[in-house]
Formats: sequence, C-alpha cells, structure tokens
Amino acid sequence: MRTVLNFNAAWAFGKGTALPTAMPTDWEQVNLPHSWNAIDGQDGGNDYFRGTSHYAKTFAKSELPEAAQYYLELRGANSSADVYLNGKLLAHHDGGYSTWRVNMTEAMAEENLLVVAVDNAANETVYPQMADFTFYGGLYRDVNVICVASSHFDLDYFGGCGMMVTPAVEGDKATVALESWVTGVKDGQTVRYTVTDAAGAVVATAEGQKAEVVIENVHRWHGRKDPYLYTAKAELVEGDTVVDTVSTRFGCRTFEIDANRGFILNGEEYPLRGVSRHQDRWGIGNALLPEHHTEDMDLICEVGATTIRLAHYQHDQFFYDLCDERGMVIWAEIPYISKHMPTARENTISQMKELVVQNYNHPSIVVWGLSNEISIGGSDEDLLENHRILNDLCHEMDKTRLTTIAAVSMCKMDDPYLQIPDVVSYNHYFGWYGGDTSMNGPWFDKFHATHPTIPIGCSEYGCEALNWHTSDPRQGDYTEEYQSFYHEELIRQLFTRKYMWATHVWNMFDFGADARAEGGENGQNHKGLVTFDRKYKKDSFYAYKAWLSDEPFVHLCSKRYIDRVEDVTKVTVYSNLPEVELFANGVSVGKKSAEDHFFYFEVANVGETKLEAVAGEYRDESVIRKVDTFNEEYRLKEVGAILNWFDIEEKEGRLSLNSKMSDVISTVRGKLLFAKLMGKMLGGKKKGEKAKPMGFEMTPELMAMMGGFTVLRLLTMAGGMMDAKFTKEDLLALNRKLSRIKAPKK
Repeated sequence: MRTVLNFNAAWAFGKGTALPTAMPTDWEQVNLPHSWNAIDGQDGGNDYFRGTSHYAKTFAKSELPEAAQYYLELRGANSSADVYLNGKLLAHHDGGYSTWRVNMTEAMAEENLLVVAVDNAANETVYPQMADFTFYGGLYRDVNVICVASSHFDLDYFGGCGMMVTPAVEGDKATVALESWVTGVKDGQTVRYTVTDAAGAVVATAEGQKAEVVIENVHRWHGRKDPYLYTAKAELVEGDTVVDTVSTRFGCRTFEIDANRGFILNGEEYPLRGVSRHQDRWGIGNALLPEHHTEDMDLICEVGATTIRLAHYQHDQFFYDLCDERGMVIWAEIPYISKHMPTARENTISQMKELVVQNYNHPSIVVWGLSNEISIGGSDEDLLENHRILNDLCHEMDKTRLTTIAAVSMCKMDDPYLQIPDVVSYNHYFGWYGGDTSMNGPWFDKFHATHPTIPIGCSEYGCEALNWHTSDPRQGDYTEEYQSFYHEELIRQLFTRKYMWATHVWNMFDFGADARAEGGENGQNHKGLVTFDRKYKKDSFYAYKAWLSDEPFVHLCSKRYIDRVEDVTKVTVYSNLPEVELFANGVSVGKKSAEDHFFYFEVANVGETKLEAVAGEYRDESVIRKVDTFNEEYRLKEVGAILNWFDIEEKEGRLSLNSKMSDVISTVRGKLLFAKLMGKMLGGKKKGEKAKPMGFEMTPELMAMMGGFTVLRLLTMAGGMMDAKFTKEDLLALNRKLSRIKAPKK
C-alpha cells in the first residue's frame, strides 16, 4: 500500500552557495515551507536575491517504509530546480508553482544525501520574468516522499494523481466517466472504483481502468449555495490484496457562459462577482501554512465573493480543495504574463499541462487562463501562435471547461488575440491609472456592442490605499477614502451589467511587489481590500460585503480619520440592511435608505463627536474631532518624490500640474505646450511613424485613459517608463507655463 511521508523537517539551507558534496554543518537550519525572499522581496528597491540556493537533507533508507519505489514529491520550487541524490542529478524542472515528482529508487543508498538546487534567477525560457509581483525563491510548499509498490497509480505524468473523473449531468442523473493510469501493471491486477456521497455512503462501484457509473438523484455542486462533493476511490487490486489506492473528490454540475446572461450554473443565472488572489504574506512570502490559506478563504467568504481569479500561477492544492468545499467558482491560470518570450513557448505548454492534469477533478474550476496582459506591447504572430497552441491544448486535454485571457486596456478591441479563447476579460484601471471611474461601464458596453457574441468580463480593477486620509479624495492620493469612492463607483457600474460573465477585484489582499515604490511604503502593491498581514479590512472590503454578503452588518467608514478641519463633514456608512440611522453624540442625524447599500450623511464637526450607525440590531461606532489645521500624519509624502501634488502652487481659474490632461489639451495653448513636450520625449521618431509614448500606440481608448491623469502623475509615470527624466525645476517651470493658461469652464 502507498505511504506518503512528509519531508518538511530539518533541512540545511545555503543561500547562493555551491552544490554541497557532504551535509553542510554551517548552513541555516530550516523547516519547509521556506522562501529566501520573505523579507527582501517585500521591502522595495527591486534588489531581492535572485539566484541559486540549495536545500540539503540526510536520511536513512531504513527510516522509510519498505517499498519497491520511492518518489520525491515537490509541491512548489520557484522557479527552476534540480534534484541530486548522493551526488547524482536525478531531475530538472522548470516552473515554480506546480507539483512534480522524482523517482529516487535506483539512486538510493542505505545512507543518503538529498540536495535540491532552486533557482529564481532571470532567464528567457521560464515564465514569469516580468510582472508586478515578487518571484519568491525557495521550496515554499510541502515536500513528501511517496512509497509505492512496483505496480502503482501513475506518479510521473505532469504531477497528476493518476486518476481522472468526468461527470456529465443531465436532469437528476449524472453519468460519471472514471479513468486511471497504472505503472507496472501485472497480470491478475485490476482497478476497482468506489464512489461515495458526502456522508460516506456508497452510491456506485465499477471495475477496469476505464469505467462509467451512474449516480441517480444526483446532488449537484451549486457554488456557495450548496458545494456538494462526492468522492471517487480507485484501488489497484490483486486477488484480495489492495496494492495501491488513490482518491479524489469531485462535483456534479453544469455551467455555461452566455454573452448576454453571464455565468449560468446548473441552469440558473449565477453572477460571478469576486476577487483575485495572490498567495503571499507579509514576512512569509509564498511559504504559507494551511492556516494561512484557511484564513484567506474565510475572509473571501466573508466579503461575499462567488468567484476567485487565482492569479497569476498555479496555487496550492490545499487552496483548490478549499475552493471546492466553499463553493467558489475559479479561474485558474499559468504565469504567461506581461512579456511574451519566443524562447519560452515550451514552458507555457508544460506549465499548462501541469495545471490541467493536476486540477482536472476540481469542480470549482470553470476556465483555464491562457495569459495575462501578454499583449501589452502588441500582438505578433509568434504570440498569437503560442495562444492558439495553448487554447487547442486545453480543449484537447479537457473538453468540459472553457478558456479565457486577461487583456490589458491598451489591447484594441479588434486585436486578433481576442478571438482565440472562448471568453474574454479585460484589466481596466480607469480612475486609477488614468481615465475616470465613469469610463468603465461605457467601455464594456462598447465592447459588448462591438462583439455581441463574445462573453466579456473584468479580470482586474482597483486602486491603492494605505493609512492616508482626506475629506477631498483625489485620484492617485492613496487614501482609504479615494479607494472607497472608486469601488463604490465600480460596483455600481459593473454589478448592474448582467452580461458581464465575471468581475474580479484586483486584489483581495495587498501583496509583495519589490519593484514598486508607491504610496509611501515601498515593495508592495496596496490595491488589496485587506492589508498584507490580513489584520485590517479596508473600508472598501465592506462596500463589497454590503452588495454580496447575506450576513447582516453595518460599517462606519474612515475610522482611522479622526482629526478633520471642515465645519461639516461627510460620513459614509455601508450596510446590506435597508435603512441606517446615524447618531452624533447620541442625537439622531437622520435615517437614510439606499438601494446601492451606500449611505451618506453630513455631520456638524464641533469638538469631539462620537458617531454611531444603527441598522436594525447592528451597530458600529467611530469618533471625529474638529481641528484647525490638517493633520499631516494623514497625508502621503512619497519617499523620493521629486514633487508632491500638495506642494504645487495653484491659481484660481488657471491650469497647473494638478490639472487633468484632458483639461490641458482641451485648450489651444495647452495642446501646443504638450505637443512640444511630447516631441522632446519621443525623440527620433521617423516621419510617418505613429507616436508610441511609453511603448503604446496612441489609440482613442489610450488617449481617453491618459486624459484622466493629472499632468504631474503622467509625467512621473513617463519618467519611469521612458528615457525622459524631469527635475523639480523642470516641473515647476512647466507649472508656471500652465498657470498662464485659463482652465476650461466645467
């Protein structure tokens, strides 16, 4: 019988070391899971260690159960790895997010030195290489030894379990195809299947490596409403002896994605409104424990999400299991992201095969993601061919699911790349990276009208917020108040468009992105609804809870924003109950109803005021305090910023660096000023060649998006993406020129 031994304990770790020939005595002692970038991958500077490190462990064969074959199972080694046993190279693997196995049997001695060399250095053959997240190095998931007989369910095929379950549901009956693969099968051996329900009762049995069973009165897996799971067990038997066994849970459900009706589960319209998830944590990196995964799922369930986009790579099997159990509808994808590399096509294929094989039996997964923002620099034929290969591969390996992509705003609606997958989603940040929040819904309406047969969704949208606060939220200020405003607007626009097959907030949690220097805290992307350490739910978390959750609650926003200078202040309350009453120092300010779940009050700001929001039996409290001058602790001062927006002199009725680009170029003098400036920035553009500032073709959509940036923000971004650096003196000189131009009347 199969035995699985956890091999996480007592490894020696050498960062950037040479391959050891004996057990190192001076290396750091670690237990797995482990990442060497848990700190330097989150502190900013884009200087985290990327290279080869080694993990070494000794073990005696006598410590293992007696077996014919011994496999080492690695569930996550980022991003490439080599396994050595007693100095012999046994295997190499490229791809940092999937399970893979190595047969150690022939190289095993009585006493053994096991070494795993893990490499997360930059290269041109393994994805990802360019993306807005940290590529943590390490053995950051479980390592096991699997002990099996010479005849056993396959352990060598792309990390799968050796068993595939395919339910087909019609009416109240499910026909379930069962298939398994056996290595070293002998005469007289056969496969025996047993299917049990959630209570453990046997509902069907069958024999043979390929078999089919029928479940009468099938209990369907129905998302969060009823995530019912069956279990299929396969036993390799020889006479009365069970030689090997594997099991998997599965769910019986139907789904379709309609270009007009959105997502349909078991014949019922089932709106997919949810979040994206990165797997890392503050001070831990990717080396999560089961309790971390469970806490993440608990928070996602609390917000009321029905779907998760598991970005941008294969996640831990423990989390996919949680998705099955909790009824989440899942988008699973490979890290084919941002930068297409013609030299890495084979790696996209192998990572996709691993993703599909290892996750085929999860009922939660409905789409395979081919790529993310891969056309950011445009689509060439090699990129298109790579996508066609992946799309065909997914359909060949799995005839039950659909394919999708996450396209970026700059990708034109007529790009041939959009015609390849079954469904499409876009990453849009109108209202954060340029544009205006009001542009989001109309953009999707235009796409839907242009491509009425292509299901369209929103795979990313969001904005960053830290512990900065204001009563006058502005795009790009990183305040919790602007993030709340942004998500209120996006919820109203996206959730009311029935045709959108899925929407995924970017992101559920803040995450590590060591190259980032934004918001006053470098090394992180702060678009999460929850902080990196999972300790604080930002106000926008409750905006979604108000729309998506059935759990009654009331939430007062801006609790961390106490000192306020205005005489009358706006107070926002979120609740999924129909009516909210607000009290100020025990006196009712009034009752409000709000179909959109967002309740707005105005409160006189005098002295110190205790606020209490009441909705039915639910209450929430906060405090505000009148001050004469703005508390600078609430205001972002960007580290290393050439010029902060609040340091810019503004003249009434005139343009400034804080004006939106759309306002500037709507004036004749402003347009001429920026035509001259752009000419200098673009340098040696050939006659007749299209302008491509920051590498993007100037489409009407991109122009509209750029129009939403303030001049300062656009030039700051341009300085980071083009060979165009601006000094403080340059910017102040430009501000003086702008201040001579009348601002357009609103």
